[in-house]
Amino acid sequence: MDVDLARQQWQDGNRRVEQARADQPRYGRLTGQVEVVLAGLRKRVGQVFTLAELAAAYDGADEWALELLDAADPEAPPTVGAGTIADAAFHAYARGAVDYRP
Repeated sequence: MDVDLARQQWQDGNRRVEQARADQPRYGRLTGQVEVVLAGLRKRVGQVFTLAELAAAYDGADEWALELLDAADPEAPPTVGAGTIADAAFHAYARGAVDYRP
């Protein structure tokens, strides 16, 4: 996946999550779900990575993010799509890339 395209998708997902900030209970659920996917990213990508490596891990993220979210709380489906949650998590995790630039 092209890094610039991936970053744009990650920003869009983050923006959709942030739009829920006015509804604190919903926003709390969403940020909790983002944390679940962030933990999965730490295991998949590690602590030292480039944006290109992170973009490569993005392939299929919707599926494995949904699996992580289901495992974390099988009774509560994501408030928004798992892809949006994954995008927001990738957006946050990208800041730790060795070649990150805003």
